[in-house]
Amino acid sequence: MTNRFLVPTVFLVTVSVLVLPVAAEEAAIAVHSFEESTLPTGVEVVAASARLTHDGGVTDGRQALAVTLPIDTGWSGIRITPDEPWDVSELGDCRFSFDAASTGPTSINLQCVVTSANGGSVRRMTAVPVGKTKTYYYPLSGPDIGEGSGLRDDPPSLDGVGTKLVTNNPRYKVDYSRIKSIEFYVQDTADEDTLVIDNLRFVSNPPINEDYLTNLVDQFGQNAKCDFEQKVHSEEELKRIAKEELAELASEGPMPDRSRFGGWKSGPRFEATGYFRPQKLGDRWALVDPEGYLYFATGIANARMANTSTFTGVDFKDESVRYRDPEEVTPEDSLGIVPSSDEARRTSYIAYDYRRRLFEWLPVYSDPLAKYYGYRRSAHIGPTPHGEVFSFYLANLERRYGLPESGDIQETWRAITTDRMLNWGFTCLGNWADAAFYEEHRIPFFANGWIIGDFKTLSGGYWGAMPDVFDPEFKRRAEVTTKVVADEVKDSPWCVGVFIDNEKAWGNTESTRKRYGIVLHALTLGAADSPAKAAFVETLKRKYTTIEEFNEAWNKQFNSWGEFASGYEWEDGDEGSKLLADLSLLSEQYAEQYFRIVHNALQSELPNHQYLGCRLTPWGGTPEVWKAASKFCDVMSFNFYHEAIGERNWKFLPMIDRPTIIGEWHIGSTDSGLPNPGLIHAVDQNDRAEMYKKYMRSVVENPYLVGAHWFQYIDSPLTGRAHDGENYNVGFVNVADVPYKPMVEAAKLINRGLYPDAYGKAVSKFPPSQPD
Repeated sequence: MTNRFLVPTVFLVTVSVLVLPVAAEEAAIAVHSFEESTLPTGVEVVAASARLTHDGGVTDGRQALAVTLPIDTGWSGIRITPDEPWDVSELGDCRFSFDAASTGPTSINLQCVVTSANGGSVRRMTAVPVGKTKTYYYPLSGPDIGEGSGLRDDPPSLDGVGTKLVTNNPRYKVDYSRIKSIEFYVQDTADEDTLVIDNLRFVSNPPINEDYLTNLVDQFGQNAKCDFEQKVHSEEELKRIAKEELAELASEGPMPDRSRFGGWKSGPRFEATGYFRPQKLGDRWALVDPEGYLYFATGIANARMANTSTFTGVDFKDESVRYRDPEEVTPEDSLGIVPSSDEARRTSYIAYDYRRRLFEWLPVYSDPLAKYYGYRRSAHIGPTPHGEVFSFYLANLERRYGLPESGDIQETWRAITTDRMLNWGFTCLGNWADAAFYEEHRIPFFANGWIIGDFKTLSGGYWGAMPDVFDPEFKRRAEVTTKVVADEVKDSPWCVGVFIDNEKAWGNTESTRKRYGIVLHALTLGAADSPAKAAFVETLKRKYTTIEEFNEAWNKQFNSWGEFASGYEWEDGDEGSKLLADLSLLSEQYAEQYFRIVHNALQSELPNHQYLGCRLTPWGGTPEVWKAASKFCDVMSFNFYHEAIGERNWKFLPMIDRPTIIGEWHIGSTDSGLPNPGLIHAVDQNDRAEMYKKYMRSVVENPYLVGAHWFQYIDSPLTGRAHDGENYNVGFVNVADVPYKPMVEAAKLINRGLYPDAYGKAVSKFPPSQPD
């Protein structure tokens, strides 16, 4: 629905106005105030409807633009394109500002992209509350833009100019002196909402707050520059909060109507195999626990210390701290706190002053809390390539609970974490749980492993290159990894299943090149150097008996198979039906080889446990991959960061007809002291809890879904996790280990009705379980 000017149903919501005026000394260039009698030229409405409004949300003149955004429609919003690019160079350092409100019924997870005349752009986001017009701004230029601090996004550097739109992209500069378009949109929204926007303008910036990144972090790892509801001000307060929570957990105990393994105690009982397994109930997929009770895997992922540390700005001259064993199977970001030796610490120096200035306090090496320093040999992205790290979370655990007799605070933490999970109604720990949980036999867990090593690679994506799965070294490393996983799991019936790898760059269906990028890259290589290319050539030779037959199908003029084997460059637009069919064939062959190797390696080591795939994504999945994975995975897995499950993205599920689990999702806000909410934004903790309930209800209602894992248990560090700078409010607990009460209550509400809501209708014909 493009260029539609419709009058939608409008929710009547009283809108209050909090608009920050442009200071007299700030120059501005107007974009739109929507005072025309019709929709302005250059405003394109995509998969939405729009009208000019005189009602709430007007801040400049007598009208604003109201855009109604339908449910589950993908990209939905408006694109504003001038006849000639806006030239904002005369403004100097500047921002794009606008006023906005949601007129109901829910907050809007608004995304905004400003594209420069040379095509550069950054996606930024914010949560627009219901009934309150505010000024928002999108930073365009300034001394702070593009300067790496190691945070996924910084706190605002401008004071008093509105709410900053947040980015989750790695930091880089775009030349915004000339701007060709502005986009406002949502993606797969869970509710039909109406966004009212007005007074769009480019505005010159005041001077930045030079100290916005100085002494940002207090002694507890919290934001020292603002106050918020759950902020801890002293160790005494921290201990008091802990004492109250522990008493509540002891009084309430685990959620009732659960089997030993978290299954539906009062529901019907099925064949018990001693391990978790899938079960189809008519048209509804389910899991069955080791004792035969129906099971739904609702849990929290990343209950571990590996991602609680942040770079301190210190590094060591001692090169031994950066040694890496080529036979390692654990990526750097999955390692716990790896301490440095006293010898290495004696070579310490401040290598990254921009990091050191972030902290009000860090312990000296003689401090008892200095045991929570560690070292990271590398980072995925960010300006700090390696260096010392510190975990404020671990330090706060010791302050909060005191050390046990063993001297290991994580022993206390695991016990309390499990008590919380059972009390909050969760039935498992999701992916990346600390392996020490595996032997406690109190709550089911999901094991995981990574296939890393010195095998050949092909084209990749954000997380790195894809493996050449035909390289024998890939198979060997898969077997090494699964042996390590098996040693950790020890054939435990508490293990629901195993994920191997995560969010791999399989491609997507946006274009032929993106869909078949791995294959197209392999085809450019020589078969003598690329096992994948050699395998693809053999497949095509089996299909086409002669090179002439192949040439006719692909409309090419190769003189021999050897010429094709030496390298072939596909050109955009070359999309003959037989060529595309063969690219699909080779893509499925590649994916099948990957999933077959991993499945067989796991089957050899853990024959009683479910293989759960590699947690696919909407941006990394194709029909060929889904089909291949469904042949080898007992349960399919997808990470899905949206407001709700919806239907648009899941039309392939009936085709593969496999039980499916959501491996990651989250929602965050900025009222926690963290400047970045994460991938999906809420207005505050209460709004976050409401969005949690909505997402989980959409999971429970889907007949193919058998679980969902929230990512993650603990908030990211304020100054960014060492791996990639994520500084998100995505935890159920904050850096001081204080639970977010609205989230806990939301989880309890959903989990109390979990089994009747998920399986009640499907099992109505089965008799209930009899008491043991």
